[in-house]
Amino acid sequence: MDKQLQAWPPSLWAATGGAAVDAPPLMQSTRCDVAIVGAGYTGLSTALHLAESGVSVCVVDAAEPGWGASGRNGGQVIPGLKYDPDQLRVMFGTTVADPLIAAIGSAADTVFDLIRRHGIECDALRNGWIQPTHSDKTMRALEKRARQWQAEGAHAQLMDGAEVARHIGTQAYVGGWKDHRAGSIHPLKYCRGLARAAQGLGVAIHGGTRVARLERREGGWRLHTAGGAHIDAGRVVIATNGYTDDLWPRLRQSVIAANSFIVATRPLSEAMGASILPGREVASDSRRLLLYYRRDAQGRLLMGGRGPFADPGGAQDFSHLERSVELLFPQLKGVEYEYRWAGRVAITRDFLPHVHEPAPGLTIALGYNGRGIAMSSTMGRCLAQRLYGQAGTHFPFPVSTIHPIPFHGLQRFYIAAGVAWYSVLDRLS
Repeated sequence: MDKQLQAWPPSLWAATGGAAVDAPPLMQSTRCDVAIVGAGYTGLSTALHLAESGVSVCVVDAAEPGWGASGRNGGQVIPGLKYDPDQLRVMFGTTVADPLIAAIGSAADTVFDLIRRHGIECDALRNGWIQPTHSDKTMRALEKRARQWQAEGAHAQLMDGAEVARHIGTQAYVGGWKDHRAGSIHPLKYCRGLARAAQGLGVAIHGGTRVARLERREGGWRLHTAGGAHIDAGRVVIATNGYTDDLWPRLRQSVIAANSFIVATRPLSEAMGASILPGREVASDSRRLLLYYRRDAQGRLLMGGRGPFADPGGAQDFSHLERSVELLFPQLKGVEYEYRWAGRVAITRDFLPHVHEPAPGLTIALGYNGRGIAMSSTMGRCLAQRLYGQAGTHFPFPVSTIHPIPFHGLQRFYIAAGVAWYSVLDRLS
C-alpha cells in the first residue's frame, strides 16, 4: 500500500460519511472481464453498470473508494458542461453534438436514478442549481444559456436580481438563472453507496492496491500491482482523474490537477440561516474564478473555490473563502468554521471530458472540469455500454488522442497566472 495515500484528509464528508467500504488490498492474483483502475465515480459507475449486464469486474485503487475528488467535492449535482448547446454544435457539428448534448443534459438524471434504484442513502435533494451573476453583460450570456437549454427541453428559469436575492440571500447579484434538473448529495456517502451496490452485484473492489505497470498480453492485459499480485483482464479502464499518475505514458501531463478548496461553517441557527438558500438549491456564480456554495443536511453553509496549487497547510490557506462568505452574506460575519479541506480537480485544455483509447482493450476517461458528480456517473454508464453494450449503441463523448499540455511541469505557474488574470477579468466584467 502507498503510505502517502493511507490517511484520510480531514473534511466534513470524511467526518460524516459513515463506515468505509470493505475493500481489502488485493493479495492474490485474479482474472476478470474488465479491470478498472480508480474507485471514484467514473470507475464505480462503470463497474456497477457492467455488473448489471453480467460482466465480471475488478476495481483497484491506491487508497480506497472515495479517497480522491469523489469524496472531497462540494456535492453539487449539475448537468451540462462549460459550453452551451449552440457552442457544441458549432464545435462538433450536429451529428456529433446532438448525442453529446442529450447525454450531458441528462447527466443529473443518471445520479438520481442510481440513488433511487440502489437505495443509496446520501442526503440526496433535487431542488435545482442557481447560477447568479454580478454583471449585466454576463447576464445577457446567461439569458442565452437558459433559453438554449429550454429549447432542449430543460426546466430552466430566468431570475432577476430580486428573485436571486430571495433564493440565495444576498444582494450581490444582478440576476441569474435556475436549472431545476440539478441537486445535491453527500458525495462520499454516494461514492460508498455506488461501491456497495457494485459489490452486491459481484464486483471485486480492492483498496490499498496501486497498479505499477500495465502489460499487453495475448487476449487482454495484465495489471501488475505494487504488492506483487496481478490481474488478468480482457479490457482495462483507467479512471484516476485529478489523481492520475504515470501508469500510462503522457496521461498525467494531459490535465491540470488544480486544487479546489472548501470551508464549512458550523450548523447555522434557524434564525441565522433562514435567509440563506432557504430552498436548499445549490449555487455557483458566473465568475471565471467562480464561487460555489450550498447548505448541507445539517444546515451548514459550504463555500468552495480555487486555491493555491499546493495542498493546504493550515487555516490561513482558506481565508479567501471565509472573506467571500462575509462579502456575500454579511449576516454571517464572525461565523465559526467547523471544517476546511481541499481536493484535486482535473482540468483539460478544452474544458471537455477526455476519452482515450490508446491501445486495443484500453479505455481512459478523465477531465470533468468541476462537473464531476453528474458527468463522471454518466461517463461510467456510457463506458459500460461502449465496452459491453448492445451492437450499435452510440457513445456520445468524442474519443481523442492523448495530447500533453506543453510545459506541463510548470502547471503551478499556469494556475497562479490564470488565477491572477481571471481575477482582473472578473473585476472588469
